[in-house]
Amino acid sequence: MSSATARTAPTQTDDAELVRAAQRGDKRAFAQLVEKYEARVYNLARKMMRDPQDAEDVLQETFISVFRHLNDFQGDASFSTWLYRIATNAALMKLRARKPPALSLDEPVEADGDELMPREIVDWGITPEEAVLNDEIRAQMDAAVAALPESLRAVFILRDIEGLSVQETADVLGISVPNVKTRLHRARLMLREELSAYFKGRRTKDG
Repeated sequence: MSSATARTAPTQTDDAELVRAAQRGDKRAFAQLVEKYEARVYNLARKMMRDPQDAEDVLQETFISVFRHLNDFQGDASFSTWLYRIATNAALMKLRARKPPALSLDEPVEADGDELMPREIVDWGITPEEAVLNDEIRAQMDAAVAALPESLRAVFILRDIEGLSVQETADVLGISVPNVKTRLHRARLMLREELSAYFKGRRTKDG
């Protein structure tokens, strides 16, 4: 067994055991699931919503829904994937209540096309490690992510920020793996275009 498998297997087992106990009515087991995942759900909602109060609402709605529908969970996917699906849907519903969606999750997305290519690309001139340490750049990145159409934002956050696999992202959003890859490609191009102007200005100022 690889070290990676050794690290992940106990978590999956713990989740399965906690879910089964919670389904039998063990309130402590459900509380443990909440404690284990509430920070992750909040962070996901915060990235999706950008408003702390809205993120808190999504967090609360997510675990209320989990509590109500826990007995419907059959274990076909992992508990974390099921939980992310509920949280993402809650966030998307709240976003759509604000304004009409920019792009439906069910709408086919074309991978190619001139409209997808950035108008101007510059060398960002900064490593990912430096970006993490720079609050200004982090804020700029957060703003750029928030400006993405909601379906592209969801894919980018789940895949590139939360670290879900392509298959897990597809399972959460209920779309195909090719569609995940297409939307992720579009999101990355749009972010690069959005941030290029910022980094160009930054280099001009520093130069």
